Amino acid sequence: MSRTEPTIVLTHAYVLQDDPKERVILKPYPPLGILSIAAWLRERGYRPEVFDMTFRTHQELLARLEENPPDLLGIYTNLMTRPRVVELIGNVRARLGDRAPLILLGGPEVTAHVEEFLDHGADVIAIGEGESTTQEIVEVVAGSREMREVDGIAWRHEGITQRTPPRTLMRDLSELPFPARDLIDLERYQQTWRGAHGRSAVSISTMRGCPYTCRWCSRAVYGNSYRRRPAEKVVDEIAHIAEVYRPDTLWFVDDVFTISPKWMRAFAGEVGRRGVSIPYECITRADRLDEEMIDLLVASGCYRVWIGAESGSQRIIDAMDRRVSVEQVRKMMRLSGEKGLETGTFIMLGYPGETTADILETIHHLKECRADHFTVTLAYPIAGTPLYEEVRSDLLEVPAWGGSTDRDLHFPRTYDDRYYRHALRRLSAEVELDRMRREGSGNVLERGKLTAKIALSRVGMALHGKSRSTGEEAGGEDHPSTSSA
Repeated sequence: MSRTEPTIVLTHAYVLQDDPKERVILKPYPPLGILSIAAWLRERGYRPEVFDMTFRTHQELLARLEENPPDLLGIYTNLMTRPRVVELIGNVRARLGDRAPLILLGGPEVTAHVEEFLDHGADVIAIGEGESTTQEIVEVVAGSREMREVDGIAWRHEGITQRTPPRTLMRDLSELPFPARDLIDLERYQQTWRGAHGRSAVSISTMRGCPYTCRWCSRAVYGNSYRRRPAEKVVDEIAHIAEVYRPDTLWFVDDVFTISPKWMRAFAGEVGRRGVSIPYECITRADRLDEEMIDLLVASGCYRVWIGAESGSQRIIDAMDRRVSVEQVRKMMRLSGEKGLETGTFIMLGYPGETTADILETIHHLKECRADHFTVTLAYPIAGTPLYEEVRSDLLEVPAWGGSTDRDLHFPRTYDDRYYRHALRRLSAEVELDRMRREGSGNVLERGKLTAKIALSRVGMALHGKSRSTGEEAGGEDHPSTSSA
């Protein structure tokens, strides 16, 4: 093929079969990032291929590349897939040799690890938004542009890393075409969802960036910006999704869906005017909610809202720089439930400085919120975040970079890992038992098992609750609402 018509394969390294937790959850979503880049390239006359790895294997991808090597291989890279991306690059180099394509990496994981990815065989790193950068790299491959003319990249020349000025963020997101969902087997995703949950879901994005400053959160691609597609364009996409794919629900991937009251009013009005409504769930913050915003969520089709909390201790929330109050979260969770929305929230244990008293406050908080759903994670430092900079000099172990992720980094939390295993079990059991009591559900055996689990977890927390920094035992009387004896 002529060098003026480069062949392009876009892929990612996530394989559902390799993820034991997700094989239980079975809520996979398509790779919106590379689908957006594919749509952008196609709109400019290129013919990208998307090799979606979710339901396939790395061997299938390697076979495809060996059969007909493209000129450019773009790989989306996030925290979870770093080891597989490194492995994939090595296999491509080994299997294709001189026929290997130019390998371009992008995504949230590459920004803080430019040198490491170049060390492991990547040719070019795209830092920040990928649409225009990928287009210009394609032009480099075609011979119509020089590498140094492409903003927002890093590469090596004669062994020396070269960097160009940062890529300016796209100001007008109305320029973005709909993601090229037709380039993947979206029906496979819907079948998986329906088989496991009785209904399907399609993901959709309306905004880029987040202006908030949570210390544990990575903003490596879109930064601290807030940019959004016009409400009418979003409803155009919803109408297209409804007509072509007919999903049962939508998942808005935005960080703070209700961040703009003006946009929410326009969105709800457009949905109502056009009669285009698919039940959806979204994420937001308590300080960007009030009764009007909740009513607009309901009116526009929202059935479940996730409201970030992270902790029930105001002291820990302030340490995270969350800029929200525990009372705000509780109030909005309760009000959302009263308005008929399912509610969900996120909890993080093990943040620096957290004590048993803070964990008990978090258990109490979850009971007060009466969330229908919640997820719990143990804090870990993501490179490039303020939390990482805070703990990097104290990391207990740093595993081999190419075979690990930042989830494998351990910093000296207040207590040891055994303590947090018991704390996680206790939190889940106490909140579930509280729900059963409120709803009058659960039989004697089910409640008894939870009560026993709580008792054992309390003992475990006491046994392993010696503070690493002070040597003192985990103290603090149980909050009355957390006692289940």
